[in-house]
Amino acid sequence: MTGRLLLRDAELLDGRRADVRVRDGRIAEIAASVPREAGEEVVECGGGALLPGLVDHHLHLHALAAARRSVRCGPPDVTSRAELAGALAAASPGGDGWIRGVGYHESVAGDLTGAALDGLCARHPVRVQHRSGAMWMLNTRAAQAVRLDETDHPGIERDAAGAPTGRIWRADDWLRSRLPPGAPPGLADVGRDLARLGITAVTDATPGLSPEAVAAIAADVRDGTLPQRVHLLGAPLTARSGGPWKIVLADSGLPALDDLTGRIRRAHAAGRPVAVHAVTREALVLLLVALREAGSVPGDRIEHAALVPRELIGEIADLGLAVVTQPGFLTDRGGDYARDVPADEHPDLYRCRSLIAAGIPVALSSDAPYGPLDPWAIIAAASGRTLNPAERLPPRRALEACLAPPEQPGGAPRRLRPGGPADLVLLHGPLRAALADPAADAVRLTLNGHIIYQSVG
Repeated sequence: MTGRLLLRDAELLDGRRADVRVRDGRIAEIAASVPREAGEEVVECGGGALLPGLVDHHLHLHALAAARRSVRCGPPDVTSRAELAGALAAASPGGDGWIRGVGYHESVAGDLTGAALDGLCARHPVRVQHRSGAMWMLNTRAAQAVRLDETDHPGIERDAAGAPTGRIWRADDWLRSRLPPGAPPGLADVGRDLARLGITAVTDATPGLSPEAVAAIAADVRDGTLPQRVHLLGAPLTARSGGPWKIVLADSGLPALDDLTGRIRRAHAAGRPVAVHAVTREALVLLLVALREAGSVPGDRIEHAALVPRELIGEIADLGLAVVTQPGFLTDRGGDYARDVPADEHPDLYRCRSLIAAGIPVALSSDAPYGPLDPWAIIAAASGRTLNPAERLPPRRALEACLAPPEQPGGAPRRLRPGGPADLVLLHGPLRAALADPAADAVRLTLNGHIIYQSVG
């Protein structure tokens, strides 16, 4: 690879056909016809669309990497108690001696307590994560290993007698501190998958990243193991280069208003906007009241906004908040939402169109590994949703919601320009064809200064 590339006859986002020269990681020239220079690699685009690289505005890098070496414990892979027992029995413990499961849902075997897990696998320490990412379930061996009965962490669920049930809510940091020590998982496979999908930048939305986790991500970016640009929400408040500061409003226990207001004020005082996880109506109301008291600043954002009552849309707009949402869940779990969410709340689920109509910046994202990673599937979900179709976005508008800079979710889509970074995705065909049936196999090349993915054939 020479670092010099000429992309011939590409369709740009504005519909023009042009040649694009890439040199030293940046776009050097865009013109109707650019003559080839000596030593320059040429890609004949044949009218294929050349776009800014896609951005996933909310995912969890290390959780995504860890999920790849974990046992699938929920739909569609596992749908019954017998299948779950078989999956755990067939699993081999990791290097730490534990079995790690992910993706569990109550439709498989009901509320999974420690005792219930013992009945499925008692030979090894087992921890299974709920598919929401909000809860871990530990069998007795695991509970003993982390001394679950010796702590008063508020996230530990207890029975009527006060004994731990083996279920732990929103206590990832505490649990991690009790697990056998180990380095964060490498991100090479994650980086390759992101590149295959046309993604050149991501926002890691993991709250409370440890210094070791931040350093590991930075090292993987620096040496090219992870060939995407990364924006962090979980960097410590003292970090000079941190993005918005992540605050989680846990459905299992919402904070007091004064506590939330104080946390928002501390972030703003440190020069950081806030990115607040708010899934339920109650969490959203609490957040909006807190922001009215603390004041909002540019860059404040709501993560998920899974349920937004119509009467709160104007409040979100007035506060100048962006919304980073995941309509891909409606395709991935649409039947669950239709069944479990009251019918009168269906219009409030994963709003997109009505928020944009109110002037609210909206960005699409995956929440991977808890939601589907594929941005093309997310675009298809946003434009073709069957649950509350009034919230559908035109396919091009859904694409544009994946093209804003990581620092400005919901902002204007990035444009190719001379001197700009060569983070690009080339499609096999024109944009019109790709948006008629959005799918990842439309991606031909992905560049982040240089080619990081090239389709075969």
